[in-house]
Amino acid sequence: MSQEDAVVGGQVRQLEPMPRDWSRALAVVAHPDDLEYGAAAAVAEWTAAGREVTYLLVTRGEAGIDSMAPEEAARVREREQRASASVVGVREVEFLDHADGVIEEGLALRRDVAAAVRRHRPELVITLNHHDTFGGTWWNTPDHRAVGRAVLDAVGDAGNRWIFREQLEEGGLEPWGGVRWVAVAASPHATHAEEVSEGSMELAVASLAEHRAYLTVLSDEEPEAYARRFLGEAISGVAGSFGGRRGVSFQLYPR
Repeated sequence: MSQEDAVVGGQVRQLEPMPRDWSRALAVVAHPDDLEYGAAAAVAEWTAAGREVTYLLVTRGEAGIDSMAPEEAARVREREQRASASVVGVREVEFLDHADGVIEEGLALRRDVAAAVRRHRPELVITLNHHDTFGGTWWNTPDHRAVGRAVLDAVGDAGNRWIFREQLEEGGLEPWGGVRWVAVAASPHATHAEEVSEGSMELAVASLAEHRAYLTVLSDEEPEAYARRFLGEAISGVAGSFGGRRGVSFQLYPR
């Protein structure tokens, strides 16, 4: 939450529980590891309850490791992402192969995301913070902003048969207007949260730690220690605005 969103009339604004009356979700983010910095803990809760979650990565994260050539990094990070998703019960992981670091917000990206929404027919779509900052001081990356905004637009596109109509006429897809919410993880304007159990917390730590090649160059800490420290702080930090419960926060856009 931003400072102005977090406090209303001197009181901390409380987050509402995430909706539970859905069965299929599609998570669309820019890079391998984007979901593991918190959202995967909620995914672990949802898959444990029998809900189906699919991951769609817009890039393979090939520009994310300075000491590794992009072609090799793409292979390594795809492998790590698939292993990471499996830890929290996600069976299907897709990649769009847009260029890491220079994702262009526009029709091509909207078209690809709309096609995925039409294929998977989710009720809940998850993405990462599309706002300019993470809480006012940490500038967000162009890739996160582009993907988050494209997701919000593409959800509407997917339900309109006259937008990207070649997907229907040539690709055999059908319109899908059944998305009921878009949930934005790591938003500074959070409205809802998913409570995280101890078991899901452990799965989230293991899921983030699977990004070993990336975390090794990001921090001097061992991946497991880094993941436990980061997620422990992030998930516990929600408690003050979520009735004392640990959780993952989202900005929820009803459709």
